[in-house]
Amino acid sequence: MSKPDYPVRTGRLALRPFTFADHAALHSWQSRADVNRHLYHEARTPEETAESLVKKVSLTWPEREGDVLSLAIEKDGEVIGEAVLKYLSEYHRQGEVGYILHPDHHGRGYATEAAVAVLGLGFDHLGLHRIVASCDAFNEPSWRVMERLGMRREAHFRHNEIFKGAWGEEFVYAILAEEWHRMADSRPGANGA
Repeated sequence: MSKPDYPVRTGRLALRPFTFADHAALHSWQSRADVNRHLYHEARTPEETAESLVKKVSLTWPEREGDVLSLAIEKDGEVIGEAVLKYLSEYHRQGEVGYILHPDHHGRGYATEAAVAVLGLGFDHLGLHRIVASCDAFNEPSWRVMERLGMRREAHFRHNEIFKGAWGEEFVYAILAEEWHRMADSRPGANGA
């Protein structure tokens, strides 16, 4: 297990730990109902965003089971979203990846590019064996990212919980370290693509 040097750079992005100076950027999407539509929380107040930022700033690398690493996604010096790596199980070497972008930056491949970097951190730096991702089954842009990453849909949970007042559905995707490394030359962003 080796902590990476920050920022982690991709073709167009830089991923780095959040700082308290990122409050306005973070609040720019955490305060939006359209962004939170598929998330477990509602649009946040500035104070609630500040509370979530404290958690993000406090962890710069997941060292133990249960740790959640949130990295700011920068494009040309502007924070446009976040990428998340959850350390689910140390013994089973399992993790979970996630991503949120401000809607002004949707549709340009940034979520995929950031997620490629985070999957690399999970497999190459944290030594994970399997990484999952999940989303609301009705959040097609999110599950399309998972498919572009080479993740396979392993589950479709129908009516698995009451989500924001109605029965929710969830897709679960996963990829193994051996699959990730095998597709190194064909994944999005490989070889400058």
